[in-house]
Amino acid sequence: MNLPELETSTKATVTAVDAAELLGVDRRTVSRGIADGTIPSIRVGRRVLIPRVRLLHMLTGHTEPAEQAA
Repeated sequence: MNLPELETSTKATVTAVDAAELLGVDRRTVSRGIADGTIPSIRVGRRVLIPRVRLLHMLTGHTEPAEQAA
């Protein structure tokens, strides 16, 4: 996943693997960020998911796709 895909996605959440790919770090680094609260997350059963809009806001300061934010 890359930033334009994150911006245009219609999914409510992304996985730790998707976030790691986007950030260019190992999945364990994302897991540590989730554990220490620096990466927003929600737990659904045993799965830990990252809210897409909150991740987008964390990375860019925007919550809307680039073409709508203008």
